Order: sequence, then C-alpha cells, then structure tokens
Amino acid sequence: MSTTSELEMGFDAEISFESALENYLNPDFGDLEEGSIVKGEVVRIDDDHILVDVNFKSEGQIPASEFRDPSGNISVSVGDRVDVYVARKNEMEGTITLSYERAKRVQLFNQLTEVQEKNGTCKGTILRRIKGGYTVDLGGVEAFLPGSHVDLRPVPDMDALVNQEFEFRVLKINPRRSNVIVSRRVLLEEERDSKRQDLLGTLAEDQMVRGRVKNITEYGVFVDLGGLDGLLHITDMSWKRIRHPKEMVSMGQELELKVLSFDRDNQKVSLGLKQLVPDPWQDITAKFPTELRLSGKVTNLVDYGAFVELEPGVEGLVHISEMSWTRKLRHPSQMVKVGEEVEVVILGVDQDKKRISLGMKQVKPNPWEVVAEKFPEGTVLEGAIKNITEFGMFIGIEDGIDGLIHVSDISWTKKIRHPSEAYQVGDMVQAKVLTVDQESEKFTLGIKQLTEDPWSYVPDRYPVGSLVEGLVTNITDFGVFVEVEEGIEGLVHVSEISSKKVKSPSEMFKEGVTIQAKVIHVSAEERRLGLSIKQLKDDEERKKPKEFRSGSENGGQTLGDLLKQASEDAQSEE
Repeated sequence: MSTTSELEMGFDAEISFESALENYLNPDFGDLEEGSIVKGEVVRIDDDHILVDVNFKSEGQIPASEFRDPSGNISVSVGDRVDVYVARKNEMEGTITLSYERAKRVQLFNQLTEVQEKNGTCKGTILRRIKGGYTVDLGGVEAFLPGSHVDLRPVPDMDALVNQEFEFRVLKINPRRSNVIVSRRVLLEEERDSKRQDLLGTLAEDQMVRGRVKNITEYGVFVDLGGLDGLLHITDMSWKRIRHPKEMVSMGQELELKVLSFDRDNQKVSLGLKQLVPDPWQDITAKFPTELRLSGKVTNLVDYGAFVELEPGVEGLVHISEMSWTRKLRHPSQMVKVGEEVEVVILGVDQDKKRISLGMKQVKPNPWEVVAEKFPEGTVLEGAIKNITEFGMFIGIEDGIDGLIHVSDISWTKKIRHPSEAYQVGDMVQAKVLTVDQESEKFTLGIKQLTEDPWSYVPDRYPVGSLVEGLVTNITDFGVFVEVEEGIEGLVHVSEISSKKVKSPSEMFKEGVTIQAKVIHVSAEERRLGLSIKQLKDDEERKKPKEFRSGSENGGQTLGDLLKQASEDAQSEE
C-alpha cells in the first residue's frame, strides 16, 4: 500500500515531466543568444558547481567559486533567481555554458557606460599604485586612474591614497578590452569652479574669510579660499619682521584672514593676517620716547647692525656704529648673538616708516668724554706700547682707547724710518697729549714734544756769516751733509763746494771727515742750515796780502800759491 508522501512525489514528478515536455515542445524554449544576459533559477548547489535553469534543454553548470563571497561562503540558495551570461550553447547536444561573474561584469560596464553618457559619477577604491597612476576598483571592474588626474595639484605622498574611496568621473570605456579610465581631478575642478563662482558673488574687502595654505614661497603664502586662491604677502603676516613665511605657517594649515583688496575682473585677492590684531606701532612715539633705556631680544643680525625686539611686533635697529664707543666692529656678531637679551637706548622713532633707531653704546658713558677730561692737551702720561706700524706706535690709554704716536713725533732730530728701530711692543714710554678729537675719536701723542725743539735756537747759535765746523755724515750728488751738533745737520750744496765745477762730491770728501764751512742760510721753520766751503775760501783769499794774491801776474808762483798747494796736498793725503 503506497504512502501519502509517495503519491505526492509521483504527482510532482508527473507534473514536472509534463512541464518539461511542454517547455521542450514550446518554439520559444531554448531561444537564447550567446553573449546575452538572462534570468536563471538556482536548482542545485554542490561544493564545486551550481546548476542554473535558464529554460534551456539542460541546466547550465557554473563554478561555485563565482558565487563565493570574500569569506568563502556561497552567496545564493536553491530557488534564487540570478542574472547569468550565456557564454556558449550547443543546440544539437542541448548543452549551455553560463557565467555569473561575466553577467555582473557586463552589467557593470553597461552601468558605467550609462554613467559616462549622463556625465555622472561613480565610487571606487584605489587598490594600488602602478606605473603612471593607480588601479581603482569600481565594484568588480578595475579602472586606470592617471597620476595627472588624481588631484588638482601634485600629491606629495602617492602611497597615502591607496585603500581610500573617492568619487570618479568616467573618461573612457572599452568593453571589448575591459579598459576603463577614470578621473578625480575633473570632479575637483568642477567643484572648485562652482565654489569660485559662489565666492566671487559674495567676496568683498574687509571681509573675514577662512582658507587653507596651498603653497608657501619666499615672498608670501597662497591660500585656497574654496575655489579661489588668495595671496597673503609676507609683509601682511605679522607686525614684526619675519625672514620666511614658514616661520608662521605650514602646508595645509587652516587660517582665518582678512580681505585687504579684491580685483573681481582678474580674480585676484590680497589677504592679511596681521590686520586681525591692533597695530603695535600706533602711538609708538609716546610708548618709546627718545633716550628711554630698556631691554630687548636680538632677533636678527645683518652686516650693518642688529634688530632688537622691544615688544611683540615692534623691532628696532642697532646700527653697527652704535654698538661700541671704542671697538671698530666688522660685523655685529662680534658684540651680540641672536636670542640674546641686550640693553638699549631709544635714539629716534619714525612712526610713518615704522623705524626705531637704537643704541647699545649709549648705555654706558662715552669713554672719549672721560679721556678728554682726564687727559687734556699738554698732559704728560705714561703707557705701554700695544702695537707698532710703519706710521707710528699705539699706546694704551684707557680701556678700548689707544693713543697714536706718529713716527714724525718720536724725535726732533733723528731720522726714524720705522718705529721698531727705537722701540718694541710692551715698552713703557712717556709722551705728551697733542690732540683729543672726540668726534673723530682720535687721540694723538708725541715723545719729542717732551723736550724743546733744538732747531728753535739754531738761528741764534749759527747766524748767517758764522764759521762752523762739523762731521761729514752723508755725501750725495747734490751736496754734502755736515752735522754741526747732535741732531743738527747743514748742507753744503754742490755749487757751494768750490768755485770750480765739481762733478762728484764723493771724489773730494769722505764720511766721518771734519770740515769747516760758512753759514749762508738758516731757517728754524724750514729746519734748514745752508753752508758754503767756497765762500769760506773766498773770504780767506781776500784776507791774504796783496803781493801774494798778485804774484801770479809776475809769471811765477807766490808764497800764497805754495801754501794753498800744500794745504790741498794735505787734505788729499787725509
């Protein structure tokens, strides 16, 4: 006796057979085109394959891997209707080849084509970097994102975009080659243009805006205001002086700024940051009056001086000439360094030009004024020689102040070619103060001024016409120098040696020989003593008896001639 279940099973089988026979005899049965996508019903699920009925003579067998999710589980159940791709069919054998993945891929390409035609967007995830750009997953289809279409500007870190999801615009599709090219930059440009138009309609001078630092240069910062770039010039960043914008801002930083000027036609915006706070230079003259003494921090050194910050946003300049009373500085770094606290005195304030002149040396008394009071002209002092040069010697007077003894002020009479001939560094010397020039900062001394100038009494001691006796010290082509006393020399010019023409004085005289001569010129101012041997001999000739002077007229030698010849012979032997 058959059970109820067996009857039901037989009935279902009969109906199924009848249904299959009807479908087989139906002229539309199996009317499937290769390359098309059709609906199918999942009729059986195995570990390796899944059978799908697409109303053909036989079910299509699809690898189970096409239905597995990332976790490895089958994503469909028996009875589910799915879209499948007809890859191949054989009418004679009644077999058909289907693909679930290809159906999804074709559908996705169709969707992408529709998106491209409607100029729409699609979401995708950047999978990896490749040569020239990135590979993007569009939900089953891998697309190429060129590097030039990633952003509006070059991306500093290309790897940072991997695994991130973005909106893309489809630029090109080739389904046969499965090629898709997408762009992110196009969407960003459209967004920027839209924001720019909105911004241009509302932007105005003195308006407060927010923006992000886009680029930093030496002269300023470009700020993205949302579709429109504005320039924040370095001079509008801070009331105090800065060397580079990087001292205040960094890339990507968001800033609140003030619109200083706006050229709508050329779409140029000038921005200000320092204008958000009060100008510290307002009423600066009342805050920093002249001769005010205060301290500040050295912020920068330049060849011509040092900048000192007196308060935030207010700096003054200490010129290199205002750093020390006595030191001759080549560079401010010899006195101060950046970051150092220094005491200064306000020398002058120019509010219009925003300039403050400062002095460091004025903090202490001017040592030149002290020296002028302590060592007036005519004072005799003693000091050590600190340095010797060709033109003189420097004597240490006070801290940082040296006195100069010029080589011409060492001796009245000695001809000193170089001070080192008579002195050495470290020697203690006495000298008289000659001049103290505070403005030129010159302090001159003299050694010879400690004694009276011997030339002052030479005219009285050796008047014109007097007879002198001296030592030959030097013989030149133009004459003979004769020392009549220590330091006092006279010159016998070559024309005053003899009434006869003298070719070379060196043939007639030798250094160290004592001679007599007559004074023919004397001047203390010019320090000159003119002598003559010729005039001395002429005087002697005039003093001889007439008979001796006229003997030559009788045709023979006189006694005078013999004496003269004897004298010349004696000098020749010497």
